[in-house]
Amino acid sequence: MKQRIITALILAPLTIAGIFLLPLKFFMLFCAAIFLLASREWGGFVGQKSVSLVFYSFALLLGASMLFLPAEQLWLNSAANSIITDGLIFAALWWCLSLLMVISYPKTAPAWKKSKIIKGLFGLFTLIPFFWAMVLLRSVNIEHDFYHGAQLLMFVFALVWAADSGAYFCGKKFGKHKLAPNVSPGKTIEGFAGGLFSAMIIAFFASLFFAVPAEKIVFFFIAAFVTTIASALGDLNESIFKREAGLKDSGNLLPGHGGIMDRIDSLTAAVPVFTLLYLCWLN
Repeated sequence: MKQRIITALILAPLTIAGIFLLPLKFFMLFCAAIFLLASREWGGFVGQKSVSLVFYSFALLLGASMLFLPAEQLWLNSAANSIITDGLIFAALWWCLSLLMVISYPKTAPAWKKSKIIKGLFGLFTLIPFFWAMVLLRSVNIEHDFYHGAQLLMFVFALVWAADSGAYFCGKKFGKHKLAPNVSPGKTIEGFAGGLFSAMIIAFFASLFFAVPAEKIVFFFIAAFVTTIASALGDLNESIFKREAGLKDSGNLLPGHGGIMDRIDSLTAAVPVFTLLYLCWLN
């Protein structure tokens, strides 16, 4: 636990500093570094002999997408680039499929667990939209208010952190009924409910901070609610692939925490889902 706390005390300030202080192009590189580290770990989910192939393939695809979509083209005529928007819609569909995979696990696992190509594609569906959602959300209104997008991104992070903390403490204190016993036996329905409640407290204070208009307050809380559920799904999704790969952690890069994927699994779902909902909000 001590090692876990020390790592968190180092990691959290660095993450927050990166979100708030880095110019957009450097923030893109920051996110790309996270993507590459996560890609290497996803290679372990695919198979130990496939780590390098997955890493280089993912890196090539990310690099190509960054060349095709430079920072200057994230927004066109005050609207998000349609390519990114379509990608976020596709990501939402992927997370719907992921929900079905979690609910039906392990019955449906034989349909994909022996295919390295399918598991690799699942990794792309998880990480590419996460990268572009992070970048797009950070870039919101950046020309007029450098910190607005950073505040939105921190709101999503705060939702996820609050949900994780609430789920941990409520689950430890009150947990009796398993949430997804075949996927992650330690998670409980009581913990999940506690995480949702904690996240809604964050959403309440965020609504005051962002001065959410009365006519959009309901949508704001629905977006926060759905995002929090998505964060739990992201966690369970990674658990499936770790279980099939026979891994306890995705890696050992972060002492006391495991790997990068172990830290961003909830965010890989939460950030794209929230970004898509935010774009709906703007319309």
